[in-house]
Amino acid sequence: MTDETVPSDIPTSRMLSWARNSTVYRLERRMMTEKQLFDAITRKAKEKFEGISAAQLKAVADFAVKFAYDNKVLDDHAYAEVSTRAAVRGGKSKRAIAQKLAAKGVSSDKVEVALEDADDLYAAAIFARKRAFGPFRRVELDEKRKAKELSAFARNGFSFDIGRKVFEMSFEDAEEVILAGRSLAPQHQRS
Repeated sequence: MTDETVPSDIPTSRMLSWARNSTVYRLERRMMTEKQLFDAITRKAKEKFEGISAAQLKAVADFAVKFAYDNKVLDDHAYAEVSTRAAVRGGKSKRAIAQKLAAKGVSSDKVEVALEDADDLYAAAIFARKRAFGPFRRVELDEKRKAKELSAFARNGFSFDIGRKVFEMSFEDAEEVILAGRSLAPQHQRS
């Protein structure tokens, strides 16, 4: 092997240019966490550049993340806030949201801040409406159905108390919880 074919630890200017362009391309299309961007750039750089060294891979991915931060297009705190609001509106529990954000690489302190205003009762009412549970049930309640509904709340991260409360609500009370939750959402966030 000659010295020219031994991979360097320093990425080439072509690699850095590609990383910059790839970062712009990805972040124009959707929000990402720092970890998601780092992993995506690493994965694609392995495919694009034959013989790229581990040190070069890390340097290219670090460059992409720094470029995104420098241009203020990467913000894990904003990602956590937006994802949390959308997930609550979709009927996801705080626990499920926290697990998903952690899996995407958002730090626990940012997750905690994002979840401060999340309302599990509202999310559970939305979940019940989506699944036709509790006050939204369209079939007769029997013991098997009761167990199914209550265990579904638990599997989806809602506490027993929240699940039981929504399960036992009247249709009107559940609708009121949903309307109250919507009225608290910022106007520009709704779709």
